[in-house]
Amino acid sequence: MTNPFDGIPGADLAYFREQSERFAASGASPAVPRLAATAILLRPDGAVLLMRRPVKMVFGGRWVFPGGSADPIDAEPGGSELEIAARAALREVREETGLVVAAEQLLAWARWVTPEFEPRRFDTYFFIGLVDAETDAVEVNGETEEHRWLTATAALAGYAAGQLSMLPPTVVTLRELADLSTMDAVRAAAVAKDLSSPILPRLP
Repeated sequence: MTNPFDGIPGADLAYFREQSERFAASGASPAVPRLAATAILLRPDGAVLLMRRPVKMVFGGRWVFPGGSADPIDAEPGGSELEIAARAALREVREETGLVVAAEQLLAWARWVTPEFEPRRFDTYFFIGLVDAETDAVEVNGETEEHRWLTATAALAGYAAGQLSMLPPTVVTLRELADLSTMDAVRAAAVAKDLSSPILPRLP
C-alpha cells in the first residue's frame, strides 16, 4: 500500500506536519492507543454510509464511517481483541444509526493505529458491515450532523473536489472498495486480509 498521506489536500498535510513537528520538539512519549472499531456499512447497490462529525467532536467536520472506542461492555463475554472490536462495531452502529447488522454480516477488513504525533490515539479495527436492504433509514444522533449513502467512487470524487473532508484511513478504504464491484468480491477480499500487523501511517 502506498503511504496514506500521499495525495491528501495541502491544508491537511500542513496540519499533520505541524502536529508531527510539535510532538517531536516536545520530547514526549506517544500516547497509548485505545481499542476502537469502525464499521463500513455497505449496501447491495455499492453505497456506503458516511457521517459528518460535529466540529467540537473528535474528527470534527470530517466525513467518517460509524464507530468509536470499545467499552467495557464489549469485553464482558471475553474473547480476543478482534472479537471485542467486532462487538464494539455492532454496538456503535446501533447507537449511531439505529441500524442492526448481524454478526455474521461483519467482515474484518483492516486495522489502523493513529500516528504517534497525535495526542489521542486509537488502535482501530475496520469492519465491512453488509446491509441487505436498500435502506436509507438512519437515526442520527448528536454525534452526526449529516449523513449520506454514496458509492466509493462518488465519495472519492467528493473528496477530490474538496467537498468531503476525510482522514487517510477513510480514503484508503474507499479506494479499496472502489475496485470491488460485487458483494462476493468484497467477501473474497476480506478473507485475504491480515490484521496481525496494523497500519501505522508515517508522513512522507
